[in-house]
Amino acid sequence: MLDYWKAHKFPLLFVLASLLFYASFAYDLQRADTTKLLGLYIGLFFFFYKIIQFEKNNFRFLLLFGIASRFVFFAATPNLSQDFYRFIWDGKLLLDGINPFQYTVEQLLASDFFPAENYKGLQEGMGNLNASHYSNYPPINQLFFYLSALLGGKTILGNIIVLRSFIILSDIGILYFGRKILQLLQLPKHQIFWYFLNPFIIIELTGNLHFEGIMLFFFVVSLYFLLQQKWIIAALFLSISISTKLVPLLFLPLFLRWFLKDFQQIKGNAFQLIGFYSITILGFIASFLPFLSSELITNYTETIGLWFQKFEFNASIYYIVREIGFYRKGYNIIETAGTRMAIGVFIFIWLLAFLRKNNQPKTLFISMLLAVSFYLFMSTTIHPWYIATPLLLGVFTSYKYPIIWSAATVLSYHAYAHPVFQENLWIVTLEYLIIYSCFIYEVFFNKRLIK
Repeated sequence: MLDYWKAHKFPLLFVLASLLFYASFAYDLQRADTTKLLGLYIGLFFFFYKIIQFEKNNFRFLLLFGIASRFVFFAATPNLSQDFYRFIWDGKLLLDGINPFQYTVEQLLASDFFPAENYKGLQEGMGNLNASHYSNYPPINQLFFYLSALLGGKTILGNIIVLRSFIILSDIGILYFGRKILQLLQLPKHQIFWYFLNPFIIIELTGNLHFEGIMLFFFVVSLYFLLQQKWIIAALFLSISISTKLVPLLFLPLFLRWFLKDFQQIKGNAFQLIGFYSITILGFIASFLPFLSSELITNYTETIGLWFQKFEFNASIYYIVREIGFYRKGYNIIETAGTRMAIGVFIFIWLLAFLRKNNQPKTLFISMLLAVSFYLFMSTTIHPWYIATPLLLGVFTSYKYPIIWSAATVLSYHAYAHPVFQENLWIVTLEYLIIYSCFIYEVFFNKRLIK
C-alpha cells in the first residue's frame, strides 16, 4: 500500500481534491454564485488534465476515478438546470396514461381531469417558459422518464436517482465501445478519457441530468457496428439514438459515401445504402407510434421550431447577425435569420457528404465533428450540454478544440448571476474568442491535423 502511494502520490492527491470539489459543486453551490462556479470548474479541469497526464495508461485507476466522481452526485439535486423537473413531469404523465406531446403543462393544470396534487412543485421548478410549451423530448427519452416515474416512487429525489443511474450506465457504455472504436482507428485508447473524466461531462450529464450521454451511447454503439460492417445493427442503434435526441439526424447525409465508396459502383452498394437509411428512418418514425394523435405532428414540429425562431442563448455567429439586423431593420430578425442559418447548415453538411471521402473511418469522424461544430456555431441557442456531441466525436480524431470548448462553455452560466436572466455579451465574446481561436488554428493552420 505504501509503495502504491509513493508511485501514485500526486494523482491520488488530485483525485482526492477532485472528489472534494465535486462534492462542493453538487451540494454547496448556487448557480448565481459565478465566482465559486468558475473556481471549482477551473480547478476540476486542472486536476482532470494532470490525472490523465500521470495515469493515461492505468485503465483501472481512471475507470474507478470516473465512477467515483459520478457517485458523488448520486443524491444531489441538479443546481445548474431545472430541465429535470420537466423530465419527471413527462414521466409522471406517462405513468398516468397521459400523452406528453398532446398538452402543455399550463393546459393540463387548467383542465378538470388532471390530478394536479400528484405533480406538486414540478411546474414551479421547471419555470413558466418550459411549462408553456409542449414536450420536445423524443420517444426513447420519454421511455426513460417513464421508468424513472415507475421505479423512483413519488419523491423527486427518487426520480432523480433513477435518471442519474441510467446516465452513469450510459457513460460506462460509451467508455467500453469508445475504447473499441479507438482500437479500430489505431488511436491511443486512453483518448476516451478526455470524454469519460471530463468535468464538463460529469457535471452536465451526471450532475444536471441531461440525456446527451444516453443519446451518445446508442450513437457510439451504432458507429462501432458500422465500422464492423454490420450495417443493419448499426441502423437500429442509430434510430434509437435519434429517438433519444434528434442531433444524430445531422449526420445522415455523411453516411452516403460510406456505402457508395465509388460513385461508379452505385448498383453494388445501393441495397445496403437504402436499407441503412430505411431502417434508421422507419425505426425513428415507429418510436412515435405509442404517442400517435391528431395533434402530434403539429405540436412537436411547433416546439422544435422554437429553437430556430424564438429562443436565443449563448450564440456566436447568430448574435453578430442579430446586431446587423437591429442596425438595418430596427428589430430582432431571429425568425428569418434562424431559418436561413438552419438552411446554411443543411447545405454545409451536404457539401461534406459529397466532397469528402467519408468511406474512410477517420475522415467520417472528422466530417461528423465538423458538421456538428458548424451546426452549433450557426445555432441561435447553445446550452452548455450541447457540447457533449463534438467532445465525444473529437475523441476519435486528433482535434483538441472540443476539449477547450467544453471548458470555455462554463462562461455562459454568468447569465444567471443576476436575479433576472441577463447575458453579458463581452463574456460571450471572450468565450467564443477562445473557442474559435482553437478551432481555426487546428482546422486551417495545423497541417498535422488536416485530412
